[in-house]
Amino acid sequence: MNPYQIGVVLVLLSAVFFGIMPIFALYAYEGGASVNTLLLMRFSIATVLFFLYILIKREAFAIKAKHFLFLFILGGIFYTLQSLFYFSSVQYIPASLAVLIFYTYPIYVVLLSYWVDKEKLNRQIIFSILLSIIGLSMVVGTSFNAINHLGVLLAVGAALVYSGYTVLGSRVVKQLPAVITSAFVSLFATVSLLIMGLARHELELDLELQAWVAIAVIAVLSTVVSMFTYFRGLELVGSTKTAILSMVEPLITIGLSVILFHDKLTVSQLIGGVGVLAGAVLVVLSHRPEPAPKEISSVVIKRG
Repeated sequence: MNPYQIGVVLVLLSAVFFGIMPIFALYAYEGGASVNTLLLMRFSIATVLFFLYILIKREAFAIKAKHFLFLFILGGIFYTLQSLFYFSSVQYIPASLAVLIFYTYPIYVVLLSYWVDKEKLNRQIIFSILLSIIGLSMVVGTSFNAINHLGVLLAVGAALVYSGYTVLGSRVVKQLPAVITSAFVSLFATVSLLIMGLARHELELDLELQAWVAIAVIAVLSTVVSMFTYFRGLELVGSTKTAILSMVEPLITIGLSVILFHDKLTVSQLIGGVGVLAGAVLVVLSHRPEPAPKEISSVVIKRG
């Protein structure tokens, strides 16, 4: 295979690994894990692996006091909240619905960038927003009374928090290597989750083997390996194609939800899901390709 084809494969692998994350979260819950325990173990393992990589590669970096503050806000607040919201949502609604609702996040990123950075909204972006809104209404509106409202609100909350996370993250990652950023974001998320777990007495380590296997898969494959394959794929195929290829992620989640947990989407919900993803793709295409570090922040720091 040529470098471009290798890049496509790497990005798709990254999307697959990210896509299986909510599925393995459900297996972890079945094995006795709470949301807080799952996320604490995930980020603890990921943090160790990230810093081992940094030590082995002897990555040189200098972090100023303001960088620590921004990294704490990213990891200790935004990343922690987004992860808690997203992983909690799949306890109340099917993973297939949660991932579709979450994938409205590009719309919120655009709107927040318009408000904060005064970015212009062209016709294509406005059409994309309307398309995603219509799609989302079809996903949750046709059977809204039958859907757990808390689960929907948690998934929407995850998307909203991630939009702020993305806008702030795009600034930080331009000043620090992406791997360094990911390592410290993961570290601060671990600290926040540990404090929350101890304060709320929600940490439970007496888990079934199934839960530990699921947590290991999420930490290693859906966090560390998926990030590295994404980084390398991004270098080989470019930011726009990478963002579009990453749309495979919700399709993986939906497919596995249907196969393993017998989730069912109505025809209207499927059409709405297509609308949501199409709106996200159009938002990506409406922007000119940006430098790789900025794109890395908007996708890699995200994964909750």
